Order: sequence, then C-alpha cells, then structure tokens
Amino acid sequence: MAQINENYFKLQAGYLFPEIGRRVREFQKEHPGADVIKMGIGDVTQPLTPSIIKAFHEGVEEMSKFDTFKGYGPEQGYDFLREAIAKNDYHDRGADIAADEIFVSDGSKCDTGNILEIFGMNNIIAVQDPVYPVYVDTSVMAGRTGDYLGNGYYKGIVYMPCNAENGFIPEIPKSKVDIIFLCYPNNPTGTTASKTELKKWVDYARKNKSIILFDSAYESYISDPEIPHSIYEIEGAREVAIEFRSFSKTAGFTGTRCAYTVIPKNLVATTSDGSEKSLYSLWFRRHTTKFNGVSYPVQKAAAAIFTPEGKKEVRSVINYYMNNAKILRESLTKLGFRVFGGVNAPYVWVNSGRGIKSWDLFDKLLNEANVVGTPGSGFGPSGEGYFRFSSFATQENVMKAMERLGNLKW
Repeated sequence: MAQINENYFKLQAGYLFPEIGRRVREFQKEHPGADVIKMGIGDVTQPLTPSIIKAFHEGVEEMSKFDTFKGYGPEQGYDFLREAIAKNDYHDRGADIAADEIFVSDGSKCDTGNILEIFGMNNIIAVQDPVYPVYVDTSVMAGRTGDYLGNGYYKGIVYMPCNAENGFIPEIPKSKVDIIFLCYPNNPTGTTASKTELKKWVDYARKNKSIILFDSAYESYISDPEIPHSIYEIEGAREVAIEFRSFSKTAGFTGTRCAYTVIPKNLVATTSDGSEKSLYSLWFRRHTTKFNGVSYPVQKAAAAIFTPEGKKEVRSVINYYMNNAKILRESLTKLGFRVFGGVNAPYVWVNSGRGIKSWDLFDKLLNEANVVGTPGSGFGPSGEGYFRFSSFATQENVMKAMERLGNLKW
C-alpha cells in the first residue's frame, strides 16, 4: 500500500486563513442576517485599473487571431515583462538586477513555499516570529523540522522574536543559521526595516555564507524615501539574497495571479563536498521543469502597470488602501489599542492592552461586532495577544467596522 508523507501530521490545526474562513462560515450559518465586515485575509477589494484591463483585453484579443496567437510561452516569463520589471523595480532604484535574473510566476506564496526545494535538508532555517505562516508550514511539510514542541514552536527551526521592545526587527542570531526568511514591509506587523538594519543581515549572511530569502511583496506601500524597497539596494546583497515580489497587492492581481522571484546569477551555495554551485541554475531547472508559465494575457496586463498611466492608476489605488490604514491607526489608537504598522504597509498590528488572547479577541469581534481580523498567534507564538487588521477593504466598511468596535463592551 502507498505510504503518505507523515510530516503533515506535525502541522497544528489548519492553515491560518482557511481556519478563519471556517469560523466565519459557521457564524454566518448561525446568523444568516449578520453583516460581516472582513478585514482578515489580505485580499484586495478595488478592481483592476483601466490601463491594466485594456492590456488584458488586448492580450485576450491577440489569442483569438492566428497571427498573434500564443501557445506555450517561456516558463520564466516573456521578455517584455521581465525587462519592464528590471528597469522600473530595480534599475531605477540603483539595484543591479538583469531581466534574465527574474522568474515570473503565479504567486509569491507559491515561490516562497517552493524555494526550499533547491536547498539541502540539513540547512538550519531561521524565521521571524511572528511572520507569514507559509515559511514554517512548508518547512514542516517537507520534513525540514523536528516535532511540534507544544508551545507554538517546531524543533529544528530558529525563531527570531519580533516585538514592540525590539521595534519588530529581530536580533542577529547568536549561532550560525544557513537560510534566513525576512519579510519587509512585514506581514503581519506592518513594520519596515531601514538600510542600516538590512545591511546587518547582509553582512551576517556574507560572513556565514548564509542565504537570505527576502519577501518584499508589500514594497509598493513604502512611502518613506529612506526605507529600501529591495534587498538589492544594500551593498553585497547580490551575493547572499533571493527576493520575492508580487502584483497581488500592488495592482490587485489576487484573482489573476502574477508575481516574480529574483535570483542573481552570482548567487551560490555549497554541495556536501564544499564545492560552490549556482542557485540560479538550480531554480531555472526547477522552474522550467515544474511550471509552464503565467498566461500571456496576464503578463500583458502586468506589463501595463509600468506604463506612465498604469503607474498613476496603481498609485491611486495604493493611496486608497493607505488612507484606510490611516483610519484604522487613528481609530484603534483612540479606542485604547496599542497600534503598530499601517504607515509604510497595508497592515495594522494591534494589542488590545486588555490581556485578551488573540483567538479570544477574534471570537469577540466576530460575535459582538461582526468584524473579522486575523489573530496574531496564527503568525507565531510571539504574536499572541496581538491582532492584525487589513486595510484591503472599502473605506465605507473600514469606518463602519471602527464604529462597531467603539460600541463594544469590554
């Protein structure tokens, strides 16, 4: 009889966001008339902008004609999109990234979950705590960790606490780690890292021959000119870092799916005998073997983001969400919450200040205010007592939700 991958049994409960969905569905089944406002999962609400839709239509139209029909495209992405990404997201910010070092994909969630396939099983992995759950859960699924320890942690992973006391910037590990997941602007805390802070990590990785997996899916929400948008703005990062980016929150592609991963050609890791091998070559092999590419109309639409009109439209949508974040920050502060994030990121991270556990607060807000957020403990043990609100809602619903919270009895 076929055997299963028993590492899946190490996973605790369900993946965070399906569990939120399950609780909300149960509540709505019992209260069919309730007007539930959802600010939990980071899904966008504003439609694709006119320039993007126009390009999308053009791409679909091309698929209907013999002369312009496209079959299989290059697995790593069409040149027109990769070149636009290289120029606008890297060259214009002084980062030395070539178009052919960019791999277009259908989502950063997939890429951050799959990237460890090109690394050996004996690597010591470090993650921020709290952080996006995919990094830990996929490590567990692949058998890269030991057993669950019963306190929110897995044996074999180095957890780096991020809290109010350290400004949500983890300390450099005292022991050597091989692979470091960093996420900035951070999901869930909504905080950012300065060039000085990121330089410490790059220097650590260079000294210890470690690899940084840098998730910058929310970089487009950075408004402070002093905050780097890319790890490659830091000197030496090409030698030690892989970067992940997404069009999902930047331009509303959660339903159309498009993202990319950057792997510099000079980035290497070692084999068991100590020889150095190209990570670019390994990912190229993995990507072209297991992935047939993002559809042509979607890539055509993604390229429109970088046109002058597309940039204006996307910035307008981002400003809309960041205005929501401002409303959340100000309202929650007035309500007595301790509030973080929401300035250079679309997430607002709060502590009620009332000693309530994260899931208990989730249930209270759902049942008494019909408002859904994300319990902080779902992102890691250091998130206990915290709660994440997403600004990816309509302004009307954000204001309505804050009014409801103001009427709560504690």
